[in-house]
Amino acid sequence: MKKLLLGFGLFVSSLGFAQQEIKLDVADALIVKSVELSYERYFAKNSSFGISTFFNLEKQDVSFRYNENVMITPYYRHYFTSNKNWNIFGEGFLGINSGKKEEIKDSGDFNINYTDAALGIGIGTKYVANGGLVIDLHGGIGRNLSGTDSPTVVPRLGLNVGWRF
Repeated sequence: MKKLLLGFGLFVSSLGFAQQEIKLDVADALIVKSVELSYERYFAKNSSFGISTFFNLEKQDVSFRYNENVMITPYYRHYFTSNKNWNIFGEGFLGINSGKKEEIKDSGDFNINYTDAALGIGIGTKYVANGGLVIDLHGGIGRNLSGTDSPTVVPRLGLNVGWRF
């Protein structure tokens, strides 16, 4: 019993010292008129889990916009280099997304609401300043898995700026 309590105590105390990051996707905010916030937590030197939440603020009838209105994306990242400031990573993600897809039929144009989950991969690079500033550039692509009304391809692009604590 003492070993179990000691192991649990060490596990809980190690969580307090894990590196964490909070980031905002500035490219989406400036170019596409949307907001994407991310939280990332390292559980090993070269591995992390994170979650991103995306909200599209652009109107449906605009010619250039993401199809997704809302997307929640849990992801796993593996870092390939051990450089303290610059690092390259690979990413696997699951994007739970919903939005409206425009359809053109004989009766006219109309929008179909959908909700789907996309499985995808991506790559990127990250810079971490000694003071905690984080700049993260990544790109990836996913495929929606279940719906017939949802778009087939889901992009994952970002230029994140944030803080490591």
